[in-house]
Amino acid sequence: MSTAASSFGRLRSALRSLYEGTSSRAHRFRYGLLAFDIVTVAFIVVTSFLPRMPVLEGIDLLFGLGVAADLAARILIAPRPWREFGRLSTWTDLIAILSFLAPVVGEGAGFLRILRTLRLFQNYHLQERLRRDSSFFRANEEVIEAGINLGVFIFVMTSLVYATQHWSNPSIANYVDALYFTVTSLTTTGYGDVTLPGTVGRLLSVVIMLCGVTLFLRLAQVLFRPHRVRFPCPACGLQRHEADAVHCKACGHILNIPDEGGD
Repeated sequence: MSTAASSFGRLRSALRSLYEGTSSRAHRFRYGLLAFDIVTVAFIVVTSFLPRMPVLEGIDLLFGLGVAADLAARILIAPRPWREFGRLSTWTDLIAILSFLAPVVGEGAGFLRILRTLRLFQNYHLQERLRRDSSFFRANEEVIEAGINLGVFIFVMTSLVYATQHWSNPSIANYVDALYFTVTSLTTTGYGDVTLPGTVGRLLSVVIMLCGVTLFLRLAQVLFRPHRVRFPCPACGLQRHEADAVHCKACGHILNIPDEGGD
């Protein structure tokens, strides 16, 4: 019994070091999870145009087992595992697992898998590593974050449109039809060639338009406002400053913001 408990403890410790550690191995592992999420979303998009085949169902199974293993590992290392079921990411993982293991039942919900990409990008250790490894990420962090938020919203709304409409609405035959409607609604273009009939469809259209306008405005603000760099003020902790700031605008403390030797 003690041997089993000891093995279980070692497993938890090893998993915690991968998911929460700061070693190079842990960072590579989290980069791998991020790549897995991106590949998964790409797979869902591409295979939505293909007929169901045994090889695709086999790949679905592998993806589902991968997501299930990741979810099980996160629950295993959690201080209070039951609290994990109060997190949105846990339920989106469960929906994604269902969509991969039983694609006919949950095929539309597979797009919700992209929410895990957002969760990984917001992981503290991964963000710190990206800032250290990529000058492009450091210079464009806010734009990247706003773009990811917008992309996540588009794919989630596309998933909802497809899941609620493709069985009954002949205009929504595949993911591209749902994506087309979502983007035209987000941009308030509204060509009118694809519509969502019924009360549920109209309410979903309203949500997409209202939220889309807000997200597009947010992205535009980030793109066009003056560039800022992340540097915590030693006195008050303010995180973002103008790139050429000498004093903290909040408390007036002298800053020493490092540059990268650019002109």
